[in-house]
Amino acid sequence: MPLLAFRELSFINFSWYLLPEREFICILLHSLYGCRENREGRLAEEDLKKKMNNSVSDRSFYIESEEEDDEEKEFNKSIEDGGESDSSAESLTENRQPNNPSSHNNQWPQSYRQSIDLYGSVPSPSIGFLGTPSLSRLGSSFLSSSLTRRYTPETLPFLSKPLPTVADEQQHQQQRRSSHSLLPPLPRRSSVRKDEKASRVTHDHHPMPRHSSFAQAVINGINVLCGVGILSTPYAVKEGGWLGLFVLLIFAVLSFYTGLLLRYCLDSQPGLETYPDIGQAAFGTGGRIAISIILYVELYACCIEYIILESDNLSSLFPNAQLSLGGFVLDAHLLFAIVTTLAVLPTVWLRDLSVLSYISAGGVIASILVVLCLLWVGLVDGVGFESKGTPLNLATLPVAMGLYGYCYSGHAVFPNIYTSLENRSQYPAILLTCFCICTLMYGGVAVMGYTMFGELTQSQFTLNMPHDLVATKIALWTTVVNPFTKYALTISPVAMSLEELVPSNKSHVYAILIRTALVVSTLVVGLCIPFFGLVMSLIGSLFTMLVTLILPCACYLSILRGRITRFQGTLCIIIIMVGVVSSAFGTFSAISKIVESLRSPT
Repeated sequence: MPLLAFRELSFINFSWYLLPEREFICILLHSLYGCRENREGRLAEEDLKKKMNNSVSDRSFYIESEEEDDEEKEFNKSIEDGGESDSSAESLTENRQPNNPSSHNNQWPQSYRQSIDLYGSVPSPSIGFLGTPSLSRLGSSFLSSSLTRRYTPETLPFLSKPLPTVADEQQHQQQRRSSHSLLPPLPRRSSVRKDEKASRVTHDHHPMPRHSSFAQAVINGINVLCGVGILSTPYAVKEGGWLGLFVLLIFAVLSFYTGLLLRYCLDSQPGLETYPDIGQAAFGTGGRIAISIILYVELYACCIEYIILESDNLSSLFPNAQLSLGGFVLDAHLLFAIVTTLAVLPTVWLRDLSVLSYISAGGVIASILVVLCLLWVGLVDGVGFESKGTPLNLATLPVAMGLYGYCYSGHAVFPNIYTSLENRSQYPAILLTCFCICTLMYGGVAVMGYTMFGELTQSQFTLNMPHDLVATKIALWTTVVNPFTKYALTISPVAMSLEELVPSNKSHVYAILIRTALVVSTLVVGLCIPFFGLVMSLIGSLFTMLVTLILPCACYLSILRGRITRFQGTLCIIIIMVGVVSSAFGTFSAISKIVESLRSPT
C-alpha cells in the first residue's frame, strides 16, 4: 500500500472515535480516492478534513420556544465557529441589516402582510376560534399556539452521490455559508415557563405565493375599491353639484397613477412587499410606523361606518322596533346598533377568517345587485329620473370631495395584489380595469340616485328607495348582510397589530380582550357620531387622501430620488399639493358639519 494511503488510514484509526460513523466512512472513501489522484487528491482530502472539523458545529438544530438564553447563545456561537469567512459573511449581513428589505418582516407590524392578504384576497378556507389548541396546527391559522420554529442547515451528501471534487466542495461550502448568513434572526425569548407554552400566540408569516391570475386580481381589486362608498355617491352629487362629478374623475385618474407609483417603489429594492415596507424604505422605521398607524386607523374608521350603516338600514326596515329596559327605552337606531355589535363580535373572535373572506368576496356581486335594484326602481317601478339638481354647491363641495376620495381607498391592498401576481407585468392592466369598472359604477349610481331623489337624497340611497317595493327590500337586505362578513376582516389587521405589542403569556386572553374592546369602541363612536355621510367624508379627507395621493408620491420621490425625470417629480409634487388642499378643506368641512349636526336638535 502506498505511503500516502498508510498515513491517511493512520489518521482514520486515530480519529474515528471522535467522528460520527457517516463522516468516518466519507473520510475513508476520500482517502482511497486520494491514493488514485496523488497530490491533487491529497489536497482535496485535507480540505475535506478541515470541513469535517467545522461541520460538527453545523449540525441540524431546533429552536424551541421554551429554550433558555444560554441555548440561544450556544447556537449563535456555533454559527460563528463556521470559519472566518462565515463570520465575515455574517458581519456583512449585519451591516446591511438596516437597509435590507428582508429585515422589514421583523419590525412592527409583522402581521400586516398576512392580515391584509386575507382582507383583500381569497385564501383556502379553514376555521377555528381563539384559544382552541386542537386547531393550532392549521397552516392558515391567524393565531397559533406555539412559537416553535425549526431551521435545518444543509448536510453533506454521502454514499448517494459521487465523491465531490475540490471545486464542488468549495462551491458547497460557499452555499452553506450563504444559507447561514440568510437565516432569520432568533426570536426573542419571553420570560415564561414551559407550562405557559400553550397560551402563547403568534402570527404565522407566510408570504403569499405568486399564483394570482388576471381575473382573480381584478376581482380582488374591485372588491376592495367598490365597497360601501357606492351608497353615498348620489349624496356626494347633492353636496357638490353636477360639476362635482369632475372631482370623482380627477381622483380616479390620480389614484390610478399613484397605484402605479407603488409598483415602482416595490420594484426599487428586493424584498419590499407591503405598504409599510415602502414607508420604511422611504423614511426609515418612523415612516413604517406612521404609515401603519394611518392604515389601521382608516380600517378602524371603516368598522365604525359598518355599525352606522347597519343601524340606519335595519331601522329603516323595522322603524317601530324598540326595547324597554327598566325605565330606559332603546329606539330602533340604538337597538340595532347594539344588536349588530353582538352579532359581529363572535366573528371577530374567529382565529381563521378564510371562510368569511370567501363570503366577503361576494361584495362585488352585492354591489352590482344593489345597483341593479336602484336601476329597477327607477325604470320599472316608476320612480323615474326627473330631478334636475344643482350645477355646483361651493359651500359643501369639500364634503363631496371627501366622499369621492373615500371611493378609491384601496391602496393599502394594492402592494399585496401586485406581489401575489403570477405575471406582474399585468399589474397596470389590472389596475386600469379595476378603476374603469369602479368609476363607471360610481358615476352611474351617482347620476341615477340624484336624478331620482334630487335634494331629498340621503347619505345612503337605499334609505330613499320606497320600502314597499321588492327591489328595495332586496337592496336593503343585501346592504345589511354584506358588512357582517366584512367587519371581522376589516378589524382583524388592527387587532393583530395590537396583539404584537402585548406580552406573549396569557395571549389568548389578551387577544379576546383586545378584539372585544375594539368592537365595543366602534359601537360607542358610532352612537356618538351617527352620521354616515359626514363620517365617510371625514375618513376620505383625513386618511384616504394621505394613503391614496400624498404618501405614494412622497415615498416615490424619496426612494427613487435622482432616478426620476423632472416631469415625474413635478407631477408628484402637484398630486401632493392636490391631496393636501383636498384633505385640509374636506376635513375642516366634515368636522364643521358634524359639530353642527350634533348641536342641532333631533
